[in-house]
Amino acid sequence: MTLIEDAKKGSLDKEYEKIATMENMDFSKFINSIAEGKIVIPKNINRNTKLCPIGDGLSTKINANIGSSSKMENMGIEIEKAKIAIEYGTDALMDLSTGSKLKEFRKEIMKVVDVPIGTVPIYEAAVTAKNRDGSILNMTEDDIFNAIINQMKEGVDFMTLHCGINKDLINKLKISERLMGIVSRGGTFLTSWMVHNNEENPLFKNYAYLLELAYDYDVTISLGDGLRPGCIKDATDIPQIQELVNLGTLVKEAQNNNVQVMVEGPGHVPLNQIVSNMQVQKTICNNAPFYVLGPIVTDLAMGYDHITSAIGGAIAAYSGADFLCYVTPAEHLSLPSLDDVKEGVIASKIAAQAADTALGLSSAWEKEMAMDLARKNFDWDKQFELTFDSDKAKKYREKTPVEEDDMCSMCGEYCALKIGKDLYEHHKP
Repeated sequence: MTLIEDAKKGSLDKEYEKIATMENMDFSKFINSIAEGKIVIPKNINRNTKLCPIGDGLSTKINANIGSSSKMENMGIEIEKAKIAIEYGTDALMDLSTGSKLKEFRKEIMKVVDVPIGTVPIYEAAVTAKNRDGSILNMTEDDIFNAIINQMKEGVDFMTLHCGINKDLINKLKISERLMGIVSRGGTFLTSWMVHNNEENPLFKNYAYLLELAYDYDVTISLGDGLRPGCIKDATDIPQIQELVNLGTLVKEAQNNNVQVMVEGPGHVPLNQIVSNMQVQKTICNNAPFYVLGPIVTDLAMGYDHITSAIGGAIAAYSGADFLCYVTPAEHLSLPSLDDVKEGVIASKIAAQAADTALGLSSAWEKEMAMDLARKNFDWDKQFELTFDSDKAKKYREKTPVEEDDMCSMCGEYCALKIGKDLYEHHKP
């Protein structure tokens, strides 16, 4: 029995009613949205995962990516990254490890966190093939599905699966005017294997079997955007949209089979195309939750892509995206450090809060009002408590201390709030 089936029968317990209350959503609407596939709650039946509802009408959730690479494999550091990401507010984690010890990494990370965990199983299949036969091109269909099954058994809550790429789409990609080709690592692994072996995508060909597996463990399928644009020039091009059309069909199949599903999106998108991207996805994909990377709105900000993605993420979430994948300052440059993870999470939290406030969500406005009152009352402790990075705020406050608590060193005794407060208090009727 999957969550969708429980929702269709109206048999969700008080734990879910509590979540609906926290999200300020009527419980019956919450149940109906799960049944219709507009809301997903990634939770494997084999794992005691903190419930994280993602979808229409809910607060915007964020994900942080962690994991080792073939060049840097330090389990202790990756576990610290996971803990830091959760400390600063991530709602979910994806383990994108590609090092030789990726299985051990995943198991250890799952031991120390209780938020939903996502993976990209094609990474494990590729690493297995390379270690065994010297090349990812020597993957087999069994390698791919064994990785999926093993991870489902271990308790992975959601999986990025590039099911929308097929032979027809690859042929069209070859004659397209795309500048950067395929930038999705999983998409490249899969496409390279398909071309080398002249085979159809096993995830596309065997999608019905994949749905059976996801059903058995109630794993949420995150349909990967293998042809997402990797630069501004390629945004909203024909290959991207053609893959999205394929994903729309796959979404409906999953929903009809009571399997939770969401859709991944771009990528690199200029500001003027973000709204249309969100609207097209929601229309084509039957209002399934939309999970976007960024999007990054300019390609010129190396070292600052947590900022470019926060700009894009705020617009995306306001326009329909439900789940933001963080981008760190190290994007395109290196494996992120502990500080990079922190900065990436905070940037995404800012984007989510900005969007939720603009959408009028009461939970977001309650936070804004609490901060506004704290600022009005010069309640520094409350301000530090409410802000996204209290340590950073405190350090700025302490840089140039002032004697009075009702001012800062920017304006001193000429503080507009202080002068205005005195003015209002002395001239009350």
